[in-house]
Order: sequence, then structure tokens, then C-alpha cells
Amino acid sequence: MTYIAGHHHTSMITKDANKNNHFYKNILGLRRVKMTVNQDDPSMYHLFFGDEIGSPGTELTFFEIPMAGRTHKGTNSITRIGLLVPSYESLLFWSERFKQLKVKHGEITEYTQRPSLSFEDPDGLQLVLIVSEQSLSFWRGWSQSLIPKEHQIMGMGPVEMTVRRPEKLQDTLVNMFGYSISYREEKLTVYQSLAGEPFGEIVVIEKDGPDERPGRGSVHHLAIRVKDEEELKYWESKVREKGFLTNGIIDRYYFKSLYFRESNGILFEIATDGPGFTIDTDLVHLGETLDLPPFLEERREEIEKMLKPIEENE
Repeated sequence: MTYIAGHHHTSMITKDANKNNHFYKNILGLRRVKMTVNQDDPSMYHLFFGDEIGSPGTELTFFEIPMAGRTHKGTNSITRIGLLVPSYESLLFWSERFKQLKVKHGEITEYTQRPSLSFEDPDGLQLVLIVSEQSLSFWRGWSQSLIPKEHQIMGMGPVEMTVRRPEKLQDTLVNMFGYSISYREEKLTVYQSLAGEPFGEIVVIEKDGPDERPGRGSVHHLAIRVKDEEELKYWESKVREKGFLTNGIIDRYYFKSLYFRESNGILFEIATDGPGFTIDTDLVHLGETLDLPPFLEERREEIEKMLKPIEENE
């Protein structure tokens, strides 16, 4: 049976790779599992943070655009990224850590009917820690994280989308991808790719008004997860049958994927689980040096000259 196995990764825009690297490695305690470049524009970094091996479902990725202006918030955009932690005690740990490190954050409250703690990264990206007491089978804790394992971020949870026409997005999620409705409030609906599992949730909020104008701290796209290329080809046919435009399957070396925009303009990527980040680097040294896919390797010297070195200070 072919189905969407949850989130694969999200990709965001950062203005400063050094500040971004410090925040996600040294404050959130995630592992930088891949330091590479945007394959479509190798003049910019593409950084991947996740669990020990960058398992699908744990990856937060960032394109560095030094000239990025501020985000003009609006509708038809991905507006918040949920991150799962093991317990309510973890929220207390993180609240205290954020206070000590002067991270902008809110009070412990509820989001998607679960205990939660909202915060922002240095670019203003909206994030929220959410308690998921059930263990995630795909998550591999990182022993060298600065965060105790009992409080480590386990992966992505609910991803929030704000749209003008929620019925169009519902048609895509339910009728094309097979998501189910978990619950509904006024102008808010929660969809799950796998019933009862928070790691594949999409929160859809109805909001009229102008479209968001992206900048630093905005979300470029959500990638959802499939097993292999055979399944990806199945979804390519479904996307085309639905009338969405796509450039077809692209080999990103670490995974294969395809992109399309649904009717509100939200950019989705469908990505395969493998081959993964250890295809060109051993587990011990993941993310330590600049990795390039084979088709860019011959341009390494040119590419390295375009990139500002990332400092590894804690």
C-alpha cells in the first residue's frame, strides 16, 4: 500500500548561516548532519539539522540568503513548525534554557490540544515545542548533543499552514494524499497522514488577506515522506492527474523528490527516505565538512570561494 509516512523535512530561509548554525546546534542541540549547497544555486549554503543520522522526519534545513529582507507575514504560507519533545518536564527544561540564553519564547500553553512552548529562532521563524509522550520509531538520539537525551527534540510535529481557501488544501491532503481529519475548530483543521501520529500532522488555518512576502525566517516548503522511487513515481502520476504542474522527479543525491504547488500556492516536496546522508560521509563525521553531490564536485574550488566559512564556536 502506498501512503505518506509523515513529514520528511522542512526548508527555511536564513540571513546568516553562522547564527543559524549556532542556534540549531548549540542552543537546540540538533546535529548538523549535512553542510552542502543549494543544488539549483550553489552560491548559497544548504544546512541540514536533525537527529544522529538526519532521519527523515527530523530534518530542519536552511538556505542562506544574506540579502534576505524581513518576512511580510500574510496568508497562503507555512507559518509555524512544530518540534516534538518527550514530556511536560521537557517543556520546563526548555523554558528555563530559553530564559538563560535569551531566546524569545512564550509561556507553556497548548497547541493542537497538547502541552506546548512557542519560541523564535534568530531570523524570526515561528517554532513550537510540543509534548509527544509516545516514542518515535525513526528517531535516533545523538549522544554528543548538548541537551540531555530525556529532553532532546525528537523530530518534526505539526506543520501549520495559513491559507485563503482551506477547502482546496483539504482536497489535496484528503482526496489525493489520503490524510484524515483529526479534529476541527472554527477556521482550524488538523490533518494526519497516519492516524494518531503527531509527526505527520498539518494544521490548516483559514485566513483572508494579502499573501505572505517571504524573507528571513520564512518557510520555503514542506517535504513529505515516501519510501522509495517506485512510490515517488506513483505520487508523480497522482499529482499530474490532479492537474498540478511539476518538473518531474529530481535526483538530489541524498534523496529523490518532486515539487508542486497546491491551489493556494503552498510548495510541497515529496521525498524518498534514501539513500540518506551517509552516502558520502561516515556516521562519525556527518556534517563536519562541505559535501557536494557528484555533479557539483568539479566546481568545488569555485563554490568554496563563494561561501563564507561557518565558525564552530559554542
